[in-house]
Amino acid sequence: MTRLIMFDCDGTLVDSQFVIIDSMQAAFRACGLPPPTPQAVKHIVGLSLPEAIGRLHGDAVDGEIDSLVAAYKECFVELRASPNLHEPLFADVVETLTQLEESGYVLGIATGKSRRGLSATLETHGLAKHFVTLQTADDAPGKPHPGMLELAMSETGTEKSETVLIGDTVFDMEMAVNAGAGAFGVAWGYHDTAELKAAGALVILDQLNELPSVLERRREKS
Repeated sequence: MTRLIMFDCDGTLVDSQFVIIDSMQAAFRACGLPPPTPQAVKHIVGLSLPEAIGRLHGDAVDGEIDSLVAAYKECFVELRASPNLHEPLFADVVETLTQLEESGYVLGIATGKSRRGLSATLETHGLAKHFVTLQTADDAPGKPHPGMLELAMSETGTEKSETVLIGDTVFDMEMAVNAGAGAFGVAWGYHDTAELKAAGALVILDQLNELPSVLERRREKS
């Protein structure tokens, strides 16, 4: 029976692609490099920042990744402070989180963002109150390593058989599989649903508000 529900952040709860794409492209330009395409950036969302940049710039020389990481962080902070920040929640996020809490589930986040970046996002949308465990790229190896989920399960006293991860990328699905937890994909994120299924997704949610009923049906079968 599911007790702990872990959520990815970018692409699952928050549509942060605009800030991430703009920051990544600006970082590459600042370092004198051709910027990656929006689609290429969307495909690495979820990875830790150094890993993501390394995949986007496969020919990086010594020190170049560090320079790009620093430039990205600077651009990201500037964009988040802009009055034109566009980082909306996906549909039904607050309502679904509230319903899950009221049903007795324990909620958490596992994200490739830094703790500082996650805190800023949660503060912007008033979401922090819903989560009892927050796991970031500062706390454990990046996805698809299972470390973040293992830490969350340890913090909450939850077994892997009682844990599911909701995410939009193959990195999320692979992390859940590697941790022995359930993997639920979402149809509104940054990777195709066919990729999510191939990576181990047990369920594909078309809308977040389907989650409570999906969990209830799984509970009845267990």
